[in-house]
Amino acid sequence: MKAKLILFFYFLLLQGTAFGQTNLSGKILDESGLGLPGVNIFIKGSYDGATSSSSGEYHFSTEEKANQILVIQFLGYKTKEMPISLTGNSLVIPPITLQEEITEMNAVTISAGAMEASDEKKSVILRPLDIVTTPSAMGDIMGAFQTLPGTSTVGNDGRLFVRGGDASEVGIYIDGMRVGNAYGTTAGNVPTRTRFNPNLFKGTFFSTGGYSAEYGQALSSALALNTKDLSIRSQGDLSLMTVGGGYSHTLANERQSITASANYFNLGPYQGLIKQQIDFEIAPNSWDLEVAAQKKTGENGLLKVMARTESGGMSLWQPLPGTERRVLVDLKNDYSYAQANWRTALKGNWTIFTGFSYSRNFDQVGYDSLKIERENQLVHLKGTAIKDFSDRLSAKFGVEHFYHPFSEKLVKEGWVRDFKDQESYLFTEWDYYLSKDLVFRGGIRGGLSSLSGEKWLDPRFSIAYQLKDKGQLSLAAGRFHQLPLENLRVQNTNLENSESQHFILNYLFTKDGFTFRAESFYKAYDQLVTFQGTVDNPQFLQNGGSGYAKGVDFFFRDRQSFKNTDYWVTYSFVDSKRSFNQYQNKVQPSFAPKHNFSLVVKHFVPSIKSLISSSFAYNNGYSYTNPNVDNSAMNAKTKSYQNLSLSWSYLPKPNLIIHLACTNVLGRDNVFGYTFSPKANMDGVFESIPQGQVAPRFLFLGIFLTLSKDKTANQLNNL
Repeated sequence: MKAKLILFFYFLLLQGTAFGQTNLSGKILDESGLGLPGVNIFIKGSYDGATSSSSGEYHFSTEEKANQILVIQFLGYKTKEMPISLTGNSLVIPPITLQEEITEMNAVTISAGAMEASDEKKSVILRPLDIVTTPSAMGDIMGAFQTLPGTSTVGNDGRLFVRGGDASEVGIYIDGMRVGNAYGTTAGNVPTRTRFNPNLFKGTFFSTGGYSAEYGQALSSALALNTKDLSIRSQGDLSLMTVGGGYSHTLANERQSITASANYFNLGPYQGLIKQQIDFEIAPNSWDLEVAAQKKTGENGLLKVMARTESGGMSLWQPLPGTERRVLVDLKNDYSYAQANWRTALKGNWTIFTGFSYSRNFDQVGYDSLKIERENQLVHLKGTAIKDFSDRLSAKFGVEHFYHPFSEKLVKEGWVRDFKDQESYLFTEWDYYLSKDLVFRGGIRGGLSSLSGEKWLDPRFSIAYQLKDKGQLSLAAGRFHQLPLENLRVQNTNLENSESQHFILNYLFTKDGFTFRAESFYKAYDQLVTFQGTVDNPQFLQNGGSGYAKGVDFFFRDRQSFKNTDYWVTYSFVDSKRSFNQYQNKVQPSFAPKHNFSLVVKHFVPSIKSLISSSFAYNNGYSYTNPNVDNSAMNAKTKSYQNLSLSWSYLPKPNLIIHLACTNVLGRDNVFGYTFSPKANMDGVFESIPQGQVAPRFLFLGIFLTLSKDKTANQLNNL
């Protein structure tokens, strides 16, 4: 009897326990509806749970009661929590779909037309350090970018030409603010350089087309340079070079830093030792002063201020074809640039940016007895706000305003012509991630000009898809407007925007030190400025030109295959024709060679603490008009352009760098075109003078010494 009683209570207890448990079951799916294995499912605050099977199914029991929270957790996906009610009965939970968690590290990025050059980005194409160690660049930002796909080297110019477009079609920005007259003013056949030192920047964004709605007034490309944040230490940097010297000093702590620099350049002593092919009366010379400061504001804010002033000039004798007469060309230039910008993160996933910049360029040009003064100013005000609605959706909103006065004066005659324009813009751009492998970006930019009275609207979009471990595909398209050059607008203030449309298909693969990039593009032009007469004396200016540029780019960079070696190879094919300037019919522009190739190789030799670099650039020649052939425009082509350059960077001490570089080592006689006499001689021949190089080679030697408490610091830390 006693045994039966014990057995009765045992079964009663067992039933009570079973009645107190709840059996849960269900299935976890991914966004495509497939079962997701290995997902952790558990009751919040308890140890009760399970892991999903290979088909995504799960089941487990719990003694928890009443209202509880079911947690579904899996690496790479958003954690999900849902309320459930436990009654002691079996509970079948409807299928649960997890969304992928999208972060900067795992999400696809839009690469069509875009090349990032920042250490924070996954797809690094070109770092600031690459700029100063590329031999052909000679420390010039644009010289280094001429080794990238989509660009053309125009040796007697020095500016950046992109995909069949003129250099003026590239918009240049510093910290999001437009820079007026970013290149130094030059004369004759002397190539120019950018005004800003690579040491100033931490990275760049270079778009060969299809760029963001944040940027405008550029038919071909946008180049955004980003200055450094807080400096890492206090130090002084002394530079002694064959063309001049300079000193910069930095004071820094955890909250703020400031760098002041001064430089002086004069090619006179150098040209006295090495024969030049141009007869300089006064060699190119300049001085500059620059201050850059950064300060943290609050927990998330950063204020940046930069100011620069410089002055320079040159004087040279320019020969005239068909005569022994020469003309003295004299140039003096004064330039100032200043900007301030502030960026901070706010509550609610908002990030705001405000900025102001001012550029002033003043040229005094003498051509024989003619004296010209030209002044160009640009004021830029800008504000943007970025809202992250989720990890899948973000939006940028922006407004900006430009004030743009321009004037030129014939000094002796007292003739002045000028204009003042105010341009206002609104833009917005939205990024939506359908998954971590698929992103869509859509934007629109609207603008108006007070001078021409014109209003315009530019829609732009791009999409990128990750092909798992096989790279990614990107597509971009958009419309872009740009007002004519100032020297044309001042003669006809009714000139309106020129227009281009971009269509770009891109493939990008990056893995373990390898980068491969292939891109095809088509660019249509409309409303280009045309005129009758010559460039020096244009008549009847109007928006009557059109054209196209189409082609393909390839880029390969390898830092993995060979020890201590980094190299990249670039090839670009550009088929470009346009009616513009004095050309009433479509011609191949002189600045758009069809075939462009470059190779850069850098090898570090630890035993001698040296970086040895070489670069080779090639294009198939520049088109030009030869009146001795026939009356058609652009009917001839120069021989191919070739330039082999070498450099050696030696670190005898950690804080001392000795850099030696030589361009065009083989001394190839590169010709970029010809200047013809306006009249034929007695034999019926139009005599000509080649537009060639300043010298067969350019040799540079620099010594860079860093003074700091940290004896291992050098100027490479700035790059």
